[in-house]
Amino acid sequence: MHVEDLLRLESLDLTLLWGGPPLLAREISGVTATDLEDPGRFLQRGEIVLSGLVWWSAADEEGTADRFVAALRDAGAAALLAGEETHGTVPEVLVDACRRHGIALFSVPVHTSFRAITDTVYLRQWGDLSRRPAADPYALPENVRGELSRLLADGADPDTLLARAVDRLGTPPCYVLSATGRTIARTPGAPALSAAEAAGRLKAALRVDPDASPYGQWFLHLPGEVEVPPRMLHEIAEVFAQYRQGVLRREAAGCSAAAELLGLLGLDAPGSGPGSGSGSGSGSGSRSVAVAAVAAALRACGLPEHGPYTVVEVSLGAAGGDAAEALGEVLRHLAGHRSVMGSLAGGRAAAVIATDSGSPEDVVPALKELWPTLHACDEAVLPYGGISTTAVTPAELNGALVQARYALTAAERAGSANLTAIDDLTTLDALLAGVPTDVRTAFGIHALGPLADATNPSHRMLLETLDTFLAHNGSWARTAEALHLHVNTVHYRIQRVELLTGRDLARLDHKLDLKAALLCR
Repeated sequence: MHVEDLLRLESLDLTLLWGGPPLLAREISGVTATDLEDPGRFLQRGEIVLSGLVWWSAADEEGTADRFVAALRDAGAAALLAGEETHGTVPEVLVDACRRHGIALFSVPVHTSFRAITDTVYLRQWGDLSRRPAADPYALPENVRGELSRLLADGADPDTLLARAVDRLGTPPCYVLSATGRTIARTPGAPALSAAEAAGRLKAALRVDPDASPYGQWFLHLPGEVEVPPRMLHEIAEVFAQYRQGVLRREAAGCSAAAELLGLLGLDAPGSGPGSGSGSGSGSGSRSVAVAAVAAALRACGLPEHGPYTVVEVSLGAAGGDAAEALGEVLRHLAGHRSVMGSLAGGRAAAVIATDSGSPEDVVPALKELWPTLHACDEAVLPYGGISTTAVTPAELNGALVQARYALTAAERAGSANLTAIDDLTTLDALLAGVPTDVRTAFGIHALGPLADATNPSHRMLLETLDTFLAHNGSWARTAEALHLHVNTVHYRIQRVELLTGRDLARLDHKLDLKAALLCR
């Protein structure tokens, strides 16, 4: 499909504001919708860019529009489609900027949605493919291509698409599988596969969308001994690449509601707002307003206003990556649960899971069972996760997010690819693992006093004695035996520890303080 084809689509009702024949002849590779002031890093060469111009205001200087269009030019964008809804018209400074940088510019009327443009372009691209001459006689027939195109446009389910695509082969057993072994589609004769069974077959399957991330990838798997020309398999895979793009676009439409919900949970933290503490009348009112806002946000996300809920937070460690896509793929395995998910600062992602059937206690074991499969999607990246206890009401969701974040920190400190539930933190060591590193370090330094100076050999010796003494429950004899010392020497060293730290190791609370300090080193 070429840029000039957009003008021939009467249903879109686009108006060309600037662009000569060479620009209109450019081929369209895809579509990106953005309202970032500098979208360059998110664009692919040949894409048309849809923008509502939210980033521009009448008070802006010409430079703002110039920088935006220059970013499109540098990224190799094919054209800019600017919406009229925000400002009533497309600003003249934007027309001038497109003229300077050689970017074709169209105006999009209020009655034409960006989704209509996106769907039209992708469906037209598939239609173009179906009309190309086929040198391979075994490729999908033109009538099958046309039918699949219509099924895509009508929103057919993936099972129907797959059955029709392989019908010419006698409808053999065939699957479309996700990167974690989730069955997206299967033909009527294909037996059901567990996630583990399906994940084991991915190496023999064809990738549906080579540009997808390791967590968002789909696979076409034909397990039988049916002779299928490679070209036909690739054409079927392309059908599901188009279907997958439609799924992603629909999911993106709910991102703003998810962001609002997670924003409310993150900002309305205990002790951080006017409703914290013992509370006056106004504080109680503020808290009521906040809970009402969370309930409204839950409704907007399609979740029930009443629990139970579970909150999960995920990161992909130092290597980074799309934590939201990884978490989203795992959540799709949870039958009987609805969820809403969004990205957070620092490359993390979080989700609120509501239980429609079954039990909320099913969530933790299900996620832990899936975690190794998630890690296998990209073994160069370590996925970490934290899971809260069950929140019964919307008012408890904020605390659940705090719990999930704490459990995530503990998982990251534990290393490896780790998923930690708050219920797993049953020891002092596990509890302290969730404390931020800077806080742990500060506590250790202040609790140990001069002993925290690891460069002093005498202090290192005293720390070893203290650690052994506490490990042997304060037994002088067993500590002396473990360190091959006389008991009097142990007494002397422990007295030195008490003097330097200001603690009395005959007291249980002081023993716990120093044990925690040692764990925080």
